[in-house]
Amino acid sequence: MNDSAEFEGSRRERKRAATRAALTSIARKLTAERGLNGYTVEEVCEQADISRRTFFNYFPTKEDAILGHIDDEIPADVIEDFIAGGQASRSGDISPTLFQDLIGLSLKLSDSMAASEEETRQLIGVIKKEPQLMLRIIGATEEREAEFARVLASREGVDPSHPVVQMAVVLLGNIARKSSMVYFSDGNTRPYPELFLENVTAARRLFSQPFENPVPAEGHP
Repeated sequence: MNDSAEFEGSRRERKRAATRAALTSIARKLTAERGLNGYTVEEVCEQADISRRTFFNYFPTKEDAILGHIDDEIPADVIEDFIAGGQASRSGDISPTLFQDLIGLSLKLSDSMAASEEETRQLIGVIKKEPQLMLRIIGATEEREAEFARVLASREGVDPSHPVVQMAVVLLGNIARKSSMVYFSDGNTRPYPELFLENVTAARRLFSQPFENPVPAEGHP
């Protein structure tokens, strides 16, 4: 592919991402104001200046538009840098900088979260107004965690089912959720990175404690 074609492809994808993000923003705003059944897809299309057919090229339902698209939440260059950080290790070995790089990745992603903080608060308001969306949120969270596992596996040269990959996804995902709940709570004045690092430090203290396996090895009493 020549540079011109690559640039054109990148430009089209940026335009698609911008349209997806605009649709999500409009759908969240309308849902927060009127409830899920208080507006139509046509109204979303009118505000986004697109056709109904174009809307369904991006999202199958209003609910999906409200939740957004995973590719719009994770900057590609940030992920590429994270994956490149594991290249010095032999494929199949867990790199010694994985945990440190995971923390760095999480903080970089929090920067992009801060840029769309108002939209996140809108989503929280939407969920409060339409609690049935929580099931969709759970499904979307599982999809994002599966994608995160694939990213980790790609960096480390292991299968996404590798226990370290799975534990990293569970641990960092729950730390991020706990930190976000406090950050977006009423009256909070602490920045997200401070909350996140406090919880990471607490987890490290817990897992650094001595541990003796209470289950005997197979074949031994």
